[in-house]
Parts: sequence; structure tokens; C-alpha cells
Amino acid sequence: MTIVNNTSSQPLIFWLTGIPGLGASQIWISLPICLLYVIALSGNSMILFVVIREQSLHEPMYYFLSMLSATDLGLTICTLSTTLGVFWFNKREINLDACIIQMFFLHSLTFMESGVLLAMAFDRFVAICAPLHYATILTNTKIAQIGVALVVREVAIMTPVVLLLKRLSFCQSKVLSHSYCYHVDVIKLSCNDNRINSIMGLFALFSTTGIDCPCILISYVMIIRSVLNIASPEERHKAFNTCVSHISAVAIFYIPLVSLSLVHRYGRKAPPFVHTMMANIFLLIPPVLNPIIYSVKTKQIRRAIIKHFIKIGDQI
Repeated sequence: MTIVNNTSSQPLIFWLTGIPGLGASQIWISLPICLLYVIALSGNSMILFVVIREQSLHEPMYYFLSMLSATDLGLTICTLSTTLGVFWFNKREINLDACIIQMFFLHSLTFMESGVLLAMAFDRFVAICAPLHYATILTNTKIAQIGVALVVREVAIMTPVVLLLKRLSFCQSKVLSHSYCYHVDVIKLSCNDNRINSIMGLFALFSTTGIDCPCILISYVMIIRSVLNIASPEERHKAFNTCVSHISAVAIFYIPLVSLSLVHRYGRKAPPFVHTMMANIFLLIPPVLNPIIYSVKTKQIRRAIIKHFIKIGDQI
């Protein structure tokens, strides 16, 4: 049995996977995946552009939305080259260092998105439960501090997680289940004790999404209690309506994330294509749907986008 680690003279190469069992058909299946990438890149870029350019959108809610779009852009970009390389050019090789870098950004940005969703829940909580103090609580300085704190949290948590991969040795198959590097996927290929890696991975998960998700739920319990105390049905409907986009963003982020984690840890008997399809859904659904949801449900964003398209049309 050949054992390879990062100290070996042999380069440690992993093999990425497209959709198992489909062979030449992958090129056709890659077309809708490519379309999803285009939608994610253009949609989130448009949200960022209008929030930066439109003075009327320089408010806390839209600053947090621009953080969400920037995170989704990063998630899309960090897997774009390997995913399309596998599907279009059958470029499946990736070395350990490149794998670690991709994994760091993938997981850091995923946990970052969870933190941004928590910040957006706090924004809705303050806007509905303490509207008179909204401007004094969520100042530009506080918003910048929240953004920096989220970045520091993800870097501090993910750096030891990915660096611990350097201690592992790999033998037999080094074929990954996805078209990108995923922590659980890599450590299960090791042939020495990976319990520390597994524990650190679980710690990273529970110290980020494991804290963020309950806090978001608590925020909405308090929001609902506050809204139900509003006498006017019209005002209650208006207050709930401001939360619809955020609730949708939370659902499309956490449901695929939890599903993918469960499939990896407990679905070992599931067909290989199930893992691959779940991974691509987890990766692309939030970046694709978030700009669409906020463009459709948020009147100010929709108006700003239409305004800029009209301006571009006039220039042409």
C-alpha cells in the first residue's frame, strides 16, 4: 500500500469528481451549472453595484445585503475554476496546497455568510423592536466593526482546521466526491488517525453556524412577539413583509448546508451522484437565489436596478 504525506518527495495529488457514472454526458449537464454560475456572478455583482452607486441605499439594511452579495460572489468564484475545469476539460487533478487554499476560502465564506445572515437578523430586530434607536445603534462604524469581526472570526477558526490537514497521510484512493475540496471529503481519505481533524471540523461548524442559527431563531421569536403587539393589521403586514426576503435567504442557506452535512456523515450507502448533486446545490443555490429574492421582494433594490438599466439603455 502506498502512503503519501506532505513530506514525501511525491507530490500529493487529489482527483476531483464531476457526476459519477455519466461519462461523456457531463458536458451537457455542465451547461445548466454554467448558467447558474453566470446568474450568481451577474446577480450579486448587480446588487453590489447598485448599493454602492445609489445614495438612497446607503442604509444599514442594504450595507448588510452588500456583505451578503460579496460573500456569495466569493463563494462562487472560489470554486468556479475547478468545477468548470472538471466538467468542460476533464481537469481533475489538484494538489494538496491548492486544495487547502480552496477549502479555506470555501468554508470561511460559508461561515461568513452565516454570520452575515445573523447580522441581518439583528438589523431586522432593531428596526422592528426598537425603531427609535435604529439610527443610533446601527451606525456606519458599528456596521464596519461587525464586518471586520466576522472576517476575524472565520480566519481564526478556519486557519487551524486547514493547517491540520498537513499532518495527515493518504493512501489507496485519493478521489474526492466533488468538483471542489470539501473538508469532510478530504479527511475521510486519510489512512492515519484523523479524529483531531474531525473534532476541529465539528468545532468550526458549531462555533459558527451552531451559534448563528439559534440566535437568528431567537431574533425572529422576539420580532414576531413585537409585531403581534402592533394594533394595526396593515402595520403588522408591513413589518412582516420587511422580513420575508431575509427569512428566505436563511432557509436557502441552512437547509442545503444541513442536508449536505447529513449526507456526508450518515449517507455513506447513498449513490455517489447524490453526494455530488447535494454539493452543487449547496454551493450554487444561495448565490443564485439571494439576488433574485432581494430584487423581487425589495422595492428599493428593484427600482435601483431598473433605473440603472434605463440609464444604460439611454446611453446606447
